[in-house]
Amino acid sequence: MEIAAYQEMIAPLPCTAIAAILFRRYLLMALTSCLFWNTFGLSAAMDPKPNILLFLADDLGIGDIGCYGNNTIRTPNIDRLAREGVKLTQHIAAAPLCTPSRAAFLTGRYPIRSGKWHQGVNCESFNDHCHHPLSHGFDYFYGMPFTLLNNCQENKPPELDVALQAKLWLYSQIIIVTVLTLAAGKLTGLISIRWKIIACFTLVGSLFFISWYSSYGFVQYWNCILMRNHDVTEQPMRLERTASLMLKEAVSFIKRNRHGPFLLFVSFLHVHTPLFTTAKFLGKSHHGLYGDNVEEMDWMVGKILDSLDKQGLKNHTFTYFASDHGGHLEAQDGSTQLGGWNGIYKGGKGMGGWEGGIRVPGIFRWPGVLPAGTVIDEPTSLMDIYPTVVHLAGGILPQDRVIDGRNLVPLLQGRAQKSEHEFLFHYCGSYLHAVRWHQKDSGAIWKAHYVTPVFHPPGAGACYGKGICPCFGEGVTHHDPPLLFDLSRDPSEAKPLSADTEPLFDTVIRKIGRATEEHRRTLTPVPEQLSVYNIMWKPWLQPCCGTFPFCWCDKEGDSTQSL
Repeated sequence: MEIAAYQEMIAPLPCTAIAAILFRRYLLMALTSCLFWNTFGLSAAMDPKPNILLFLADDLGIGDIGCYGNNTIRTPNIDRLAREGVKLTQHIAAAPLCTPSRAAFLTGRYPIRSGKWHQGVNCESFNDHCHHPLSHGFDYFYGMPFTLLNNCQENKPPELDVALQAKLWLYSQIIIVTVLTLAAGKLTGLISIRWKIIACFTLVGSLFFISWYSSYGFVQYWNCILMRNHDVTEQPMRLERTASLMLKEAVSFIKRNRHGPFLLFVSFLHVHTPLFTTAKFLGKSHHGLYGDNVEEMDWMVGKILDSLDKQGLKNHTFTYFASDHGGHLEAQDGSTQLGGWNGIYKGGKGMGGWEGGIRVPGIFRWPGVLPAGTVIDEPTSLMDIYPTVVHLAGGILPQDRVIDGRNLVPLLQGRAQKSEHEFLFHYCGSYLHAVRWHQKDSGAIWKAHYVTPVFHPPGAGACYGKGICPCFGEGVTHHDPPLLFDLSRDPSEAKPLSADTEPLFDTVIRKIGRATEEHRRTLTPVPEQLSVYNIMWKPWLQPCCGTFPFCWCDKEGDSTQSL
């Protein structure tokens, strides 16, 4: 679970986690559609059954790689993808309805996933695995069911210490006050209750308190785990070999499935804190530990691309690279910055609609099909990967729901000059913060901010000291009328427009308002999986390879080899 995202007594999941979860959910939907893989063909101009390779970084800023302007962090392999393919300059990680990587493998016949799942595992018991990848279309899973935390690495300060202490104090006070009230009522005769009931309540309350605390007190052993299918193979993870294990899994998969077609989804642990980096890359970059971690990820990308080349699959593989959201500006260790750089764009991870948190790298390569060295300055979204993958697989999109993504192949090939997106809605948790309107006849990209986070300290560009910006409450500002920007003229969102400075102000606000109302009518409420009850009151749902709560195992041994 992304503990750093749980603010205000576990508020609805912020945008930091939105894009990745929704991206993975769309991929799951694609698995079902891809059952049509061998039934429906593509156009004669394209490989009828291309392999599909998807790379997804975690918290990578758009300004952190060379092909987007960085000249101090070395990313030759990602840059090679851009030179040999298509680079998107308005690729958006925001997604309608926030529901957030690490690696997934899928063949045309045998769906397989490996890497960080980030959607949990269980519903009612520690082994029902209702949220497990194998319950959602995959035939194989290897990786993390949760996410990286500082707790996963030795000698790192545990996350949420302050928040944990506050919650522990609150719950302890509730239990103590309740017990004292019942005891006082019994002694004064105001409450007719047996001492056995009071003792029972005290015992149950204490057990609840202890079990809830243990879910955080033993984070390293409960959350920092690796699974292979339904079995826990490392608990806790040994981060010094995790990158090698993931890379070995990907390279091995490509070799085994070289006759394809296959889909390989590599969703990295990099560059999420705690930024564990192997010794080979430590101290090699000009940007400290964060830069080292980015360069290690780029090396892993290169190794996987080399595997494609070795198997003769480069020209038969549709390759994609992106990040789940922008750099995490609040990630710091004292004065050391541990988060990414979002270039000229304002804000970062978890800040609702600010561009720095949602504009991410987007690179596609398919030699012989997509024109090399192309740059497309049109609004696109991570949501587009689902319909694009379904199209490439020859599948059919579901007709019983609204599909927010669009098939990108015509745009990438140059057969279409404009993005099909007219409106994109930017959420923070379940709260709509901003709306983007692509006015195709003029080329303007309008964005209206209805809600923005309150930066701390005042004048800063992030919510320093809070870990991440809140989505609602006193930590946000509501704007009426909304803040309006024309991103085609002001991509940094430095100068909000008004009726005095923009003649179309009222027209644009009304247009976006009507689109927002129409969008809300298409939404269907669903049970909140990341509720206070599910997150904080059910620690026994955590997978365990030992005797609960003493969970420990190492089934990987020394299986890794240098790659």
